[in-house]
Amino acid sequence: MTGPWPRRRFLEVSGAVVGGGLLASALGGPALADPDPWRTADRIRRRVRAPRFPHHRFRVTDFGAKGDGTTDCTRAFDAAIKACARRGGGHVVVPPGRYLTGPIRLRSHVDLHVEEGATIAFSTDPAKYPPVYTRWQGIECYNYSPFIYAYEARNIAITGKGTLDGQASKTAWWPWSGSANYGWKPGDPQQGPDWTLLQQWADQGVPVADRVLGAGHYLRPNMIQPYRCVNVLVEGVTIVNSPMWEIHPVLSRTVLVRDVTVDSHGPNNDGCDPESCTDVVITGSTFDTGDDCIAIKAGRNADGRRVNVPSRNILVEDCELRDGHGGVTIGSEMTGGVSSVFARNLRMTSPNLNSCLRLKTNSMRGGYIHDVHMKDVEVGQLAVAAIQIDFYYDEGPGHPYNPSVSEIHVENLHVGTTKYVLDMRGYPDAPIKDVTLAHCRFDKATDTDIVENVQGLVFTDVTVNGSPVGAHA
Repeated sequence: MTGPWPRRRFLEVSGAVVGGGLLASALGGPALADPDPWRTADRIRRRVRAPRFPHHRFRVTDFGAKGDGTTDCTRAFDAAIKACARRGGGHVVVPPGRYLTGPIRLRSHVDLHVEEGATIAFSTDPAKYPPVYTRWQGIECYNYSPFIYAYEARNIAITGKGTLDGQASKTAWWPWSGSANYGWKPGDPQQGPDWTLLQQWADQGVPVADRVLGAGHYLRPNMIQPYRCVNVLVEGVTIVNSPMWEIHPVLSRTVLVRDVTVDSHGPNNDGCDPESCTDVVITGSTFDTGDDCIAIKAGRNADGRRVNVPSRNILVEDCELRDGHGGVTIGSEMTGGVSSVFARNLRMTSPNLNSCLRLKTNSMRGGYIHDVHMKDVEVGQLAVAAIQIDFYYDEGPGHPYNPSVSEIHVENLHVGTTKYVLDMRGYPDAPIKDVTLAHCRFDKATDTDIVENVQGLVFTDVTVNGSPVGAHA
């Protein structure tokens, strides 16, 4: 598939291997191309601005919507959005009340404004969600429509102090995960066979137009998905009870997620997953999730190589990250490559938060993760490791597409309690390269670190359990 985003070749890493032991490292460290890479982060923040809209206002109640929680408002939302688009754009206003609806399709120059006291409650009937062109865990297909969806739109927004309720639970959507923890019982339908089928289609090169799922299949829809969009804003709203990934911009540019609250603890309930996107800012938001809080992605395996579009220029700042597998995560769907990721001024703490910075990949993903910068992060408690880089995730090694991971830089990180400071495992023939920690303090680490096949691991002014770690530990 082609588009306005440039294709990138994969970068392979080779060289001698250094690994093993507590806080192991290679002699010497990397030299940064820019003495202050945070200037790049500031440029990203300046570039990514909220879209502006005409002053036209269209109340969904004027198109037949009723905030009684039982009336199906799908047609009313669609009519209000179409009327707004015909006027050249503006605000589609959802006043206080609870509005039951099926999928909402945003159009260019339209802001869906959910007022304080308003809740959009999405139907739990799969038949309400006809298939659309989407990505499911990094593979393109036609599947149930995301609850709020846009395709090739410009200047779109979801704003306000209201709530988006996916109404997922142990009796709706979540059981399809196949997990008894989320309501699945033996004999119930579940996603496993459809997920296997979709991966086979991608590996076999089946055209996307023929990868049709939806009705009669069991791959859960996303909550919000702008697909191939430009100038996207999600601001102020609270998101609860999502079927799976909450905010999932795909192949989009200039995306701003600001002052959002995500509180959803179902399976695969990632908070925000920019995938194959350029210029993304996630700021002032709170994520309390059943999976990774923020997960940066770029396609998966064979389909990721076919599309081959990276994620780059991503800034995460001033956020609070609570429950979740990882705070700031890259992967595992990262085949198109990820670069220029910046995270600063973050607060994290939870016994259910596994790691602060988590990179997960394998030799089926291929691709690269380069130029990741994190600073000024305060962490109370972690369940596993402050920094995880795992080449053994999912399919693991033994396949022909070794990933390349390098230039990972962390400064001013304070962690209260963690099991490991570092849990990093590269491959002997594809080591992790150039990881630096500077001015970091880890008050209590209970276990010996795991560091395998790493080159250029450097510490400057780092203390663990009250003891300083040398410049080249």
